[in-house]
Amino acid sequence: MDKNNSHPQPTPPFDNRNQDTPEMGGGLSVIGYWAEHTLSPEGAKLWQTLLHKSACLSCAWGTGGQKGGFTNEEGEKLQRCMKSVESISAEIKPAIPQHFFEQYNINQLQQLTSREADRLGRWSFPVILRSGKSHYERITWDEIYQIAQTAFAKMPERVASYSSGRSSNEAAFLLQLMMRTLGSNNLADCSDLCHAPSTFGLKQSIGTGTSVVSLESLKHSDCIVLAGSNAAYNHPRLMNELIKLRERGGKVIIINPMMEVGLVKFASPAFPVKSLFTGSDIASIYLQPIPGSDVALFTGIQKALLESNKIQHDFLQAYTENWQAVITHIENTSWETITTTCGVSQTEIETAAKLITNSQKVVFAWAMGITQHQNGVDNVYSIVNTALITGNIGREGTGVMPVRGHSNVQGFGSMGVTVQLKQEIQQALEKLLGRSLSKVKGYDTHALIEAADAGKVDTLICVGGNLYAANPDSEKVKRALNKIETIIYLATKPNLGHFHGLANQNTIIIPVFNRFENPHKTTVESGNNFVRLNDEGETHLKTADLIAEVDFLTELAARIHGEYPVNWRKLQDTKYVRQLIAQTIPGYEKIATIDETQEEFTIGGRIFDTPQFPTSSGKAKMFVTPLPQLKLPEIKDFDVAEDTQGIIVALMTGRSYAQHNTVVYQIEDKYRGIPHRNCILMNKDDVEKAGFKQHQRVTVQGNVGKLENVEIIYGAVREGAGVMFYPEVNVIFRAEIEERCGTPGFKRVPVLVYGE
Repeated sequence: MDKNNSHPQPTPPFDNRNQDTPEMGGGLSVIGYWAEHTLSPEGAKLWQTLLHKSACLSCAWGTGGQKGGFTNEEGEKLQRCMKSVESISAEIKPAIPQHFFEQYNINQLQQLTSREADRLGRWSFPVILRSGKSHYERITWDEIYQIAQTAFAKMPERVASYSSGRSSNEAAFLLQLMMRTLGSNNLADCSDLCHAPSTFGLKQSIGTGTSVVSLESLKHSDCIVLAGSNAAYNHPRLMNELIKLRERGGKVIIINPMMEVGLVKFASPAFPVKSLFTGSDIASIYLQPIPGSDVALFTGIQKALLESNKIQHDFLQAYTENWQAVITHIENTSWETITTTCGVSQTEIETAAKLITNSQKVVFAWAMGITQHQNGVDNVYSIVNTALITGNIGREGTGVMPVRGHSNVQGFGSMGVTVQLKQEIQQALEKLLGRSLSKVKGYDTHALIEAADAGKVDTLICVGGNLYAANPDSEKVKRALNKIETIIYLATKPNLGHFHGLANQNTIIIPVFNRFENPHKTTVESGNNFVRLNDEGETHLKTADLIAEVDFLTELAARIHGEYPVNWRKLQDTKYVRQLIAQTIPGYEKIATIDETQEEFTIGGRIFDTPQFPTSSGKAKMFVTPLPQLKLPEIKDFDVAEDTQGIIVALMTGRSYAQHNTVVYQIEDKYRGIPHRNCILMNKDDVEKAGFKQHQRVTVQGNVGKLENVEIIYGAVREGAGVMFYPEVNVIFRAEIEERCGTPGFKRVPVLVYGE
C-alpha cells in the first residue's frame, strides 16, 4: 500500500455514508425518545423504575444502585441512556394472558421476529411444552419440581446450565454451587460468545481477567484507544467520558472497519447545550482496518514506536517477561506485510503511534470487534503488548479496559459461572464441599451445542439469555437443543429461544422477577469492577405467578442435595448468600457486610495503580502474536451455479441502534440509514464493482445457508467488508472458533453476495 495514501485526520477514510445517515449520534433523537416514553401512559411507572435504587438493566457501564438511579460510582448525575429506557419499557409491559397459548400453537409462535416476541409482554405464569404437543400450557409448581428433580438426577456430565448477565451475583453463585455440588462443570455463559478472549488473554498476560481501570482512573487519562467497539450504540455512558477527555485536550483513537457516526461526533444529553446544537467531536483519528486484521494493526503501531525509539525498555525489563521475543517479532515483520494485511497505511499507523507517545496516560479499550474472531486471544495479546511497550499500565489513568456488554456479565464470571474456574475459588468450594470438584472439563457455550448435537446432554437450565439466537448456525442449534430431554428457562419476557430452542421431552418456562421488582436485595458488578446493591422492589404484575431466581434455585437445590453442603432454603435470605460469596470469591470480602453498611465497593486487587501483576512471577507476560492469514474464499467454494456472478465480502454481524443483545426494539437503524433489518451494508465501490446498485435486492450466502431478497444499502464500511444484523443472519453461517476459549468469529464471516 502506498505510504502516502493516508488519512491522518478525524474523518474516516471510508466515510461514504448514505444520504439517510445523520451527521452525529445522540442529540435530539435521544431527547425525543426520552420525552415520548416518559410522557406516555407508561411514564409514571418508567420514572418510578428509573429512580429505583437498582443497577441499570442494560450494559455493564450502567448506573444506579444505592447512589440513585441516575448516578454513577463517582456520584455524577444524568448518567442514564436511551438503552436503559428501552430495557425498562420492555419490562413494564402487561402480562401475557393465559388464553394466548390456547390460541397460538408453536408453529405460529416460530413465525415471530425477535421484536414481535419481545412485545408479547411479560411471562406471568409457568408453562410447559410437552413432547408431541403443539401448545404451551400452564403447569403447577409441584410438577415443575418433580420434572426438574428427575432431570437433575441424570449423570452430572449430562447436565448443563447456560446463563446471561441479566441476573444477580446471588443467583449466579447459587447456580454454580448447585451445579458443582452435583458434580457438573458444564457452566456455559453468554460471555463465552463475546468477551471470553478478553478474560483468557488478560489472565494469561497480566494475571486478571477484567479491566484494570476504574472510572475514577479513566478520568485522569489523556488518550483512549477504542478498538472494535461501537460505544455510541451499546455503551452511551462511556461516550460521556470520551467527550470530557476531548474537552480537556485529550485524544481518542478509534479503530473500527465500520465508520460509526457516533464515534466521529456525539451529542450527549448529559451536555444539554452541545446536545441541542453542535455535538462533541470524538475521534482524533479514525482507522478502518480489514476485519480480522487487528493484530497486524497493533503490530504496526508497535513497529512505529520501535522505529521512533519510543519503546519503554526500562519498563519492559523491570516488569515484563518475554519482551525480547516480541520486539524481535516486530523487527522481523515488514511494513509491507503489516499494511497489506490490515489495509491501513503506514502514515496512518505512524500518526496513531505518535498520538500515543505524545500522551502521558493512555487507556486501551475494546469490545467484541476485537474478541469475536478466530484469533481473538491474539488480538487481546497485541493490545496488552502495546500497553506494556509504552508503559501504559500500572499507573493512574492508564491500563487495559475490555468494554463488557450485559449489565452483570462480569459478575457471573466472578461468581464462578465459567469453565475456567480460578484456583482460589476452586479451593474455597472444595473446602465448603469437603471434597474435590469434578475434574471433567466443562462445556463452554460452543462445546455445549456440540455436545447436545452429539446426544451427550440430557438436562439444561437457562438462567436468562437466549441460547438459540445468540449462536451461529441457527438450524444446527435448533437441532441440538431438540436432542436434550429437558430444558428449563428462567425468563422475564419471551424470546426466540423459547419458541425455537425446544427440548425433546419437556420445555419449561419459569417466569421470574426482574432486577427492580425482585423481593430480595441483590448485587451486580459493573465492567469496571464496581459492586452495586439493588434494593427490593415490587412488580406491576399484581396477579402474576412469578418467582425470584434465588427462590427457585435454592428450592431446586434443596430437593436435589438436601442440606449438603449448606442449608439451601436458608439461602433464600440473600444476605446469607452474600456471606458465602465473601468467603469464596477473592476481592468480594466487603459484600459480607453490605446489608448493614450499604457500602458499594470496588473489588479488591483488580485496579492496577502500580506495575505489580498477580502472576506467578509478579511480572506481565508478553506473547508473540502471529499476523492472521485473511484470504477470502472464491465463488466456486460456495454451493452455487458455476456461472454465478457476485462479490465475496468479509461480513461483520452486528446489532442495530435500538437493540440489546438478541432483543430488537426497533426495526430501523437511523444512525446507519438502514430502514429495516433484511439489509446488507456495503461500500459503494464494492457494490458498483459487482455490477449492483443501491437498494437492489440480492442473495447473501454463507457456508450453511442463505438469505434472499436482501436490500443493498451504501454504508461507511471499508472495501471488502459488509455488515448485517444479528441474530437474523446467524442462519447462514457456521463460524470459525477461537479454540482457546470457544468464541465464534462473528466479525469475519465470508459471504457471497449475488443477484436474485
